[in-house]
Amino acid sequence: MSKAVEAVVNPPAEQKLSGLALYSRFAFAGAVCCGVTHGALTPVDVVKTRIQLDPAKYNKGLIGGFKQVVQSEGAGALLTGFGPTAAGYFLQGAFKFGGYELFKQQAINILGYDTARENRTAVYLASSALAEFFADIALCPLEATRIRLVSQPDFASGLLSGFSKIFKNEGIGAFYSGFGPILFKQVPYTMAKFVVYEKVSEMVYSKIDKSTLSDGAQTGVNLGAGLVAGMAAAVVSQPADTMLSKINKTKGLPGEGTTSRLIKIAKELGIRGSYTGLGARLFMVGTLTAGQFAIYGDIKKALGAVGGVEIGK
Repeated sequence: MSKAVEAVVNPPAEQKLSGLALYSRFAFAGAVCCGVTHGALTPVDVVKTRIQLDPAKYNKGLIGGFKQVVQSEGAGALLTGFGPTAAGYFLQGAFKFGGYELFKQQAINILGYDTARENRTAVYLASSALAEFFADIALCPLEATRIRLVSQPDFASGLLSGFSKIFKNEGIGAFYSGFGPILFKQVPYTMAKFVVYEKVSEMVYSKIDKSTLSDGAQTGVNLGAGLVAGMAAAVVSQPADTMLSKINKTKGLPGEGTTSRLIKIAKELGIRGSYTGLGARLFMVGTLTAGQFAIYGDIKKALGAVGGVEIGK
């Protein structure tokens, strides 16, 4: 590797990056952490989605659901939707993590460091909500394809064929029929995820000097804070996740709008039905969020993305 290229990939520790050089690294780290974790948990997502869509059949919990899917469709069915899952969340992760860091910095620039620090919870909430909005524009078409593949195993053979079939038969609007519920799910989820992560990390580092911790210990903090954040976010967003699975299962009736479909689904589900599959999702979201923050932190350090401003006390 040439010295010039090496300097870009691995800048000196004292060098503070800014602008595109910094935020592209945040985005890449976010893309990798989300793509890897969501892709790895595709089997759990398959079972979770089946429980949500057909609770009468898949009524034996997460472990029982795994056994039912394998027995009826074979082990390969657990990887249904892997393509759109990995691709969709790779894109979403870039916008989510990169956008969060960008909007947080913009808030600091507008409010001033001291004001932003005193109102950091509001800064975390607003930054994560804005980042997630743009991330969902990228995610929605691939998430719609994933859910169709999981709910209708014979619909298509994979990402490209499924995406093409939906586009050809139903038009581009079908990819965004779930945009409302995905926002309703992902925005509160991401807000809870980042705020809880920041607060847990802040609590830990108020007791321990971060500079005295090894890289491994810092990764452990990221894992623990991410686990707590993921579980909190899963509970907050579970009703919308169930509705998203339902609305993407099949196309709507002629003349039936997204809003009317959502109202009908909400009435059918009720409060209890909205939390169908929560156990599987707590495990899935807690695990993947812990992994995301651990991977994100490690990749940022490896890429020298150390120019961000922290406002935690």
